Amino acid sequence: MDGKVWLTVAVLVAAALAVAAAVLLVRVFKARRLLLDAGIPLRDKALFWAAVIYTVSPVDLIPDPVYLDDIGVLLLALRSLHAAASAVRPAKEPGTL
Repeated sequence: MDGKVWLTVAVLVAAALAVAAAVLLVRVFKARRLLLDAGIPLRDKALFWAAVIYTVSPVDLIPDPVYLDDIGVLLLALRSLHAAASAVRPAKEPGTL
């Protein structure tokens, strides 16, 4: 394969990673309403804001054409926030609204 093919593949992979990071950032902001819940620990709320700041920050562990570190931080924040929310809120019983 010549250089153009590799460049095209690299651009497509970088674009896919950028889209994945953008989608996760939107999901993190949608989960923001969980921060209003008084039962969520401060650690999880701080992790949310740290993930948002890290994602938009120009300082990264891996240079920005590769968004794997941003995606990992966002996934960690989402998982932590949803786990804390589900631990605080009791599960609804089947058949109730």
